[in-house]
Amino acid sequence: MTGTDHSADLRFYLQDARNAVLLKLEGLSEYDVRRPLTPTGTNLLGLVKHLAGAEAIYFGETFGRPFAGAQPLWITGAAEPNADLWATPDETREQIVDGYRRACAHADETIDSLELDTLGRVPWPPHSELTLHRILVHMIGETHRHVGHADVVRELVDGAVGQRSEGDNMAPGDAGWWEEYRNRVEEAARAADHRTPSSNG
Repeated sequence: MTGTDHSADLRFYLQDARNAVLLKLEGLSEYDVRRPLTPTGTNLLGLVKHLAGAEAIYFGETFGRPFAGAQPLWITGAAEPNADLWATPDETREQIVDGYRRACAHADETIDSLELDTLGRVPWPPHSELTLHRILVHMIGETHRHVGHADVVRELVDGAVGQRSEGDNMAPGDAGWWEEYRNRVEEAARAADHRTPSSNG
């Protein structure tokens, strides 16, 4: 397999995750894309905002190709903690989604113009040197991790599930089937809990 083939494979899995995270915003109100649904504040639009910054930095400044948009303040240390993980009232959904798409397009230009063994330097201590291949693997993992977060948050918002709009990666079944399935999982958990001595003492 050639280096180009490896690059195409990596690009495929990164783009698949990019598409999935944006899909999770579709059809939702401004409130629903922003509202926190975990104790640590996880929300859909914040995940997109975070990933936009990661794409811009990892495929931009790391390889001497700064992204034309403003550098995310959370990278420079000039922002409050978690500033990249939620949207302020003044930040529109359109701005954040457009920024993500532009950051991804810039990233793709970097990937297309460099060999996988090209070294870049991350712009924060300890300023590690990493290959483009390593950065791609990292961003695939990072983006798919946050797609998993988005899956759970979207299901909590309105019950929508699946990696693609067709929902073709989910088991077939109507609402009744899923309720019965969930109840079986709950019953199994309770049975195991009663049968097994607690590991927490």
